[in-house]
Amino acid sequence: MAPPKTPDSGLTMEDLARVAGVSKITVSRALRNSPLVTEATRDKVRKIAEEQGYRFNVSARNLRMGRSYSVAVVVEMTPAKGRPMSDPYPLELLGGITQELTTAGYSVVLTSKQLLDTAPVQGADGLILLGQGSHGTAVTTLQKTGLPLVVWGAPVPGSETIVVGSDNRKGGQSAAQRFIELGRSKLVFLGDVDHAEVQERCAGFIDAMGGRGTVHIMRPKAFTFEAGFDCISALLKKKGAAFDGVFAASDLLAMGAIRALAEKNLHVPEAVSVIGYDDTPGAASFVPPLTSVHQYLRDGGVLLARKMLDLMNGEAVGSEVLPTTLMVRAT
Repeated sequence: MAPPKTPDSGLTMEDLARVAGVSKITVSRALRNSPLVTEATRDKVRKIAEEQGYRFNVSARNLRMGRSYSVAVVVEMTPAKGRPMSDPYPLELLGGITQELTTAGYSVVLTSKQLLDTAPVQGADGLILLGQGSHGTAVTTLQKTGLPLVVWGAPVPGSETIVVGSDNRKGGQSAAQRFIELGRSKLVFLGDVDHAEVQERCAGFIDAMGGRGTVHIMRPKAFTFEAGFDCISALLKKKGAAFDGVFAASDLLAMGAIRALAEKNLHVPEAVSVIGYDDTPGAASFVPPLTSVHQYLRDGGVLLARKMLDLMNGEAVGSEVLPTTLMVRAT
C-alpha cells in the first residue's frame, strides 16, 4: 500500500527524505522541531518541504502513533482581581514550560482543574499541575485521570507524585534569620498553611526562630493585597502594635500588611519589619522596597517540562527542589 500523500502536493514523507538525503524519521523530527535533530538539518528539511509544497500532516501522525503531542498545564489558582494570571506566578513558570515543550515538538494546553473533562485535556499525553491546592486536593483530582503527572509545589512524605518546587523550608528559615539579626521577636506569620508550600515556609520559619520570641499565625485564604491588609488591620484593632515583624507567604500579602501598618502610622521598618515571598518585580519598586524570598520560577518551569518529557518517554523521574534566596531591601 502506497504511503499517504499530503493534500497540497504529491510528495510523501519518503520522497522528502530521499530529496533531503536523510531518513524518514529524521524528516518527521525536523518538521516537528525535535531537539534530536540539528538546527542545520531542520532548516534544510523545512526549506525543501516548503519548496516542494509539502505540509506535515500532524493529525495523521498523532493518530498513527497514538499520541497527541500535547501537554495540559493545569493552573490550580483561581484568577481574581487582586491576583491575576498575569502575575509572575504562574506566568514565569508557564514561560519555562512552554519553551521546553514547544522545542521538543509538543503543544501546550493551558486550563484549570474545572475543565478536566474537556477534549483538549482528555486527549493530552500528560498533565503539569501548578499548585497542589488546599490539603493537596488538586493533586488527588488529577491523579484520577491516569495520565503522567508532574506538580509544582512541595514534596509530600510518602507520596509517589513527581514534584518540582522551591526549598520552602529554607525560605522560611532565611526570613527567621533576618528577623533575629534585626532583633525582632514578636512575629506574625501570614499565610494559609493548608497549602503544602506555605506550611513548609511556616515550619522552617518557626524552627529557625528556635523559641526566640513568639510567632502568631494568621491564615488568610487568599494570597492578595486585600487579604494582607485585612488581616493586619484586624490584628491591630485586637492587639494594638503588639508585634514587630511580619513574614508573609506572598509579596502581595506583605504589601497589604505594610499598607495596614501605614494607616495606623506604624512605620516600616522602624516599628515593624516585613518580609514577603516570591520576590515579584513589584517588590523592588514598592515603597519602601520589600525584602522578599526569591523563587526561581522560570527555572522551575523548565524543570517541570523536562521531567514531563522524561515521564512520557518511560524514563525514571524523581522529585527535585530548587534553591531560594532572601533579597534584603528596606523593609
